[in-house]
Amino acid sequence: MLFVWRGSVLPDIAPQLLWTTAFAVLVTVLHGRLFQWKVPLNFVPFSLIGLTLAIFLGFRNSTSYSRYWEARTLWGTLLNETRSLVRQALTLTASPSNAGVPAARLIAFVHALRHQLRGTDPATDLARLLPAEDCERLRAARFKPAVLLLMVGEWLRDQRQRGQLDPMMAQAMEVPLGRLTEALGGCERIAATPIPFTYSVIIHRTIYLYCVLLPFGLVDAIGAMTPVVVAFIAYTFFALEALGAEIEEPFGTQPNDLALDAMSRTIEATLREMLGEPPAQEAAATRTSGYMQT
Repeated sequence: MLFVWRGSVLPDIAPQLLWTTAFAVLVTVLHGRLFQWKVPLNFVPFSLIGLTLAIFLGFRNSTSYSRYWEARTLWGTLLNETRSLVRQALTLTASPSNAGVPAARLIAFVHALRHQLRGTDPATDLARLLPAEDCERLRAARFKPAVLLLMVGEWLRDQRQRGQLDPMMAQAMEVPLGRLTEALGGCERIAATPIPFTYSVIIHRTIYLYCVLLPFGLVDAIGAMTPVVVAFIAYTFFALEALGAEIEEPFGTQPNDLALDAMSRTIEATLREMLGEPPAQEAAATRTSGYMQT
């Protein structure tokens, strides 16, 4: 673990870490003097400030991880509820052969949600999964995942009107469909509501001031070891700040973000398997090489 590079935040913080260490070396060489003025600092105020800063960083990272874990839980809900809907379409309707229609729309919903959260174009996935008339309907839609859930609901209505689905069974199938709507709204809320910017500003400024002044407080006590200790402390604070900023937006494409590509393919593969279809080539992979987890 000491030499792990992929998934580490070290590449992101390396420039400021090197700059801080170089400054600590300069302060050590000058023995804490700045233009012939000896900076009168010791380690006592840094102990107090460091404790407060650690608590603040812990709060920030706890908040970021809560957002990350909620996002992961919501995507777990997508897997469970899409499975439930396809199973009900296969076992509760008079014509199980028609279950491929809602299944394709649910698979398209998962991929469309991934694209919406990342701000990318879902046209390729939609064309692969849906007939031309459905793609045309979705072309002008701003919130494509919501429209796809509406299309699944319309399929339930059509089956009920044709006598292929008992009204009580249709009501039961509305339950997982409603949970999918809630999961969609939860993902949109996380994506559209970042942690207030002032938290990042306060932490960023405090960390930099702390690490810049720290060598002046340590040089008289530990001498030549000052740059080493400063580098270690700076790495800890810079890394915690960078990690909190990275997982704060869990739907991105950084190594520690949620592996939405792999999860989308997993959902597609399991729904196709329930229908008795071979997995699509695009859905065969269950991991994405750029991520540290699925």
